[in-house]
Amino acid sequence: MAEATLPRHNGQLQDDGKGPGMPPRKNDTGRDLKDLAKSRLVIEAISPRIDAGRFAAKAVEGWPFAVEADIFSDGHEVIGAAVRGADGAETRMAYLDNDRWGAEIAFAQAGPSSYSVIAWRDLWGSWARDTRKKVDAGQDVTVEIEEARQILAATKAPKDRAPELKALRQAASAGEIETLLATESAVVMGEIGPRANTTSSAPVPIWVDRERAAFSAWYELFPRSTGPEGQHGTFRDVIERLPYVRDLGFDVLYFPPIHPIGTTNRKGKNNSLKAEPGDIGSPYAIGSPEGGMMAVHPELGTLEDFDALVAAASEHGLEIALDIALNASPDHPWIEEHPDWFERRPDGSIKFAENPPKKYEDIVNFRYYNDNGTPNAPFWEAVRDLFLFWAGHGVLSFRVDNPHTKPFPFWEWIIAEVRAQYPGAIFLSEAFTRPKVMKRLAKLGFNQSYTYYTWRNTKSELTDYLTELTTEECRDYMRPNFFTNTPDINPVFLQTSGRAGFRTRLVMAATLAGNYGMYSGFELCEGAALPGREEYLDSEKYELRHRDFDAPGHIKTDIRMINHLRQTEPAMRDFRNLRFFNAFEDRVLYYARFDPASRNYLLFHVLIDPLNPAEFQFEVPLWEFGLPDDAAIGVTDMLQGNSFDWWGKFQTLRLHPEERPYAIWKLTPGETI
Repeated sequence: MAEATLPRHNGQLQDDGKGPGMPPRKNDTGRDLKDLAKSRLVIEAISPRIDAGRFAAKAVEGWPFAVEADIFSDGHEVIGAAVRGADGAETRMAYLDNDRWGAEIAFAQAGPSSYSVIAWRDLWGSWARDTRKKVDAGQDVTVEIEEARQILAATKAPKDRAPELKALRQAASAGEIETLLATESAVVMGEIGPRANTTSSAPVPIWVDRERAAFSAWYELFPRSTGPEGQHGTFRDVIERLPYVRDLGFDVLYFPPIHPIGTTNRKGKNNSLKAEPGDIGSPYAIGSPEGGMMAVHPELGTLEDFDALVAAASEHGLEIALDIALNASPDHPWIEEHPDWFERRPDGSIKFAENPPKKYEDIVNFRYYNDNGTPNAPFWEAVRDLFLFWAGHGVLSFRVDNPHTKPFPFWEWIIAEVRAQYPGAIFLSEAFTRPKVMKRLAKLGFNQSYTYYTWRNTKSELTDYLTELTTEECRDYMRPNFFTNTPDINPVFLQTSGRAGFRTRLVMAATLAGNYGMYSGFELCEGAALPGREEYLDSEKYELRHRDFDAPGHIKTDIRMINHLRQTEPAMRDFRNLRFFNAFEDRVLYYARFDPASRNYLLFHVLIDPLNPAEFQFEVPLWEFGLPDDAAIGVTDMLQGNSFDWWGKFQTLRLHPEERPYAIWKLTPGETI
């Protein structure tokens, strides 16, 4: 599109600050005045733009990506604006309200990208608006027609639009004012017309993920527990479990560390300090003479067996995720090979991990920085290489253990290095820590983040937390992964809730967030805990657990249903479309997932009291569809399968913890029975 330098508009010469009479002077900041004068339009409050562009906002390959900005100028000229992608393609922005403009764009492939916001004074648009007013007022527009000729003369069109421009020039020459003011002419000139005072923002960095970074269902199991009763499982045994995991509807199968386990200070059952003969130890105490983080525990099999597992999982539509825990047992081979990679006490002894008063006698600390404050570069490179090693074996999803206890620059460098070779890599931050620390890790590049969902139990807690995650700036860079439980965390709520609590925590995790996960045994409603602790009794971290997955009381039917819903209903994909509505009962969480683009509207009622029933009124959000309070709307009960109408804004529902602790409805506005 041509820059306008000649046409007069409203008696003022449009020269873009390039014409005569603009001396090459500088202001107090040293900026050239000609350059300064070009930025006549204001572009500010661009969103999303994280920390003024220091970090990349997150997008998803092929998903709509909303960009907004405040755009305005002096005077009353018509403004045009667009979002320009890294490839130069433009998407026109629409005026929203109060000088706010917006557009949706999309990114074609995973990896780094960017966008800029551009704005200009629309000469033709201003001319057409003002001339229409004069025509409607019966005024003479001879001068305005001449002005149109000048604007059209300064317009340059690509070859395929040349006939349209020629027709407009002919209309101007003939004085056909209504042709010039026609809607069709406005569309043509909006696309090819000259732009005055074009102003552009600096490029805004974006990281584009593949879809699984934003929408996934994780299932965690210990490979060593998949063998026959009393026997250590193998990767080949896990292959036999793949149909079970896929039948439940999960798409990511996640393992705790699969590496050799040290024997020095090995923990016994229930985290006891003394291991008895036959105790297998914690998989987080990594390293033995058999190898470290790039080796597999001999009893699990070989790397070839692991490769076979990854291939078999892919055939079942499952992706393998590994836990990268930067923990070393006192037997890790790196201790002898690289003694300067470990923290030492003043007496030269190696420093064990601790979080006072807790001690982890089976783990020693890595050294991330040298005494002079420089990075311990060989160690950083070794960690990068272990990620690349597993990526080379088909693993692109990594759950990172306690990343908040490692330096931020370390993770920023590691993630960038891995992504340079594997842009589809996914990093899940297991950081149960302070909010700002969790958010910083997400900014540094972690694609998904553990959250406080595990401990948010009341209606107000859940509503406040989800409102933060879906409406504040963090929505553009921090993607929650709602794990119902983990091998480390047996929430108090689940210890006391019974089967109903497991069902509702499942449904909320799977429908409030785009990513969610569960640890094996959740489907059996396992909740037995160490007294007074949020830890499992007979924890699988320290011993084999063999389960009967068909035991009475399981909730596998709920899991299959909710995962099927996630896969088949478009509204379930982008968690940021979450909306809360009024249910007049503090023990019921009432929310929606709305996707207007696909006309997919889902409502959820969840009874968060696992012990007592509730009967309550709720508001049907008829106003969302422009319907009056007494209108009818079509509804399908997604659990029962029957369809009917809701008449009016207020409806009544009864939920019972043992019978129906949650309800899911699909709205079909415009359709009634």
